[in-house]
Amino acid sequence: MTTLISEHASFGGVQRFYQHDSSAIGLPMRFSVYLPPGHEGKRLPVLFYLAGLTCTEETFAIKAGAQRVAAELGLIVVAPDTSPRGAGVPGESESWDFGVGAGFYLDATAEPWARHYRMASYILELRELVLREFGADEARCGIFGHSMGGHGALVLALRHPDLFRSVSAFAPIAAPSRCPWGEKAFGGYLGTDRSSWAAWDATELVSQGAVRFPAGILVDQGLADKFLPDQLNPHLFEEACRVAGQPLTLRRHEGYDHGYYFIASFVEDHLRFHAGQLG
Repeated sequence: MTTLISEHASFGGVQRFYQHDSSAIGLPMRFSVYLPPGHEGKRLPVLFYLAGLTCTEETFAIKAGAQRVAAELGLIVVAPDTSPRGAGVPGESESWDFGVGAGFYLDATAEPWARHYRMASYILELRELVLREFGADEARCGIFGHSMGGHGALVLALRHPDLFRSVSAFAPIAAPSRCPWGEKAFGGYLGTDRSSWAAWDATELVSQGAVRFPAGILVDQGLADKFLPDQLNPHLFEEACRVAGQPLTLRRHEGYDHGYYFIASFVEDHLRFHAGQLG
């Protein structure tokens, strides 16, 4: 059952927040959805946004300022919570410690995480819910995200190009198998056998050689981002795309950091990029 928590008029449309019981997670989950003006009775394109560490389903809706452009373009914009809540595993609340609490948009296979930490399956479940309950167009679904969510957006799109027609990211963890955050998360959720990690690593997925998005992928990266040198590795993703022939636009921005001032500065570009591909 999907329960409406709150709703707020915004640019002629409505920003809503919901809770529902997730079969993928086995716990209640929350998400936000922006419905543009005149959405009733129409099949509209839908864009899923995956937020980063320490964020919730409210963060993008409150901080990014996307509603004005989404209203203009006729886009439904959905943002789930980033992690299970109340799973009852040790260290769950230590959300800055990758591997013990941050959802990371994968399906855990190692204990004690395997039962509830199934965020990849959850995003697919949420996609079906949004198609069913909000009239979104199944053939016009896009996905984007930030940081941990940028990793999730790239990976889910590359794993499911039949479900997501467009993809972009802000400052994604682009090669998690080769950075401290990713190594800790993958080791905790997937175990120490590194051969299983490639299925959740965007750079490794692109390196498999198939061009999944011929119309291109968009990535924005701030050059004043304190996580850029050690954690994000966009250059590795860029090189993998070059070798595979996957079109990529990687924009590097002087002076911008990792936060929502950066996202708010370029979110309009991302919405227009997706609208152009989703039609």
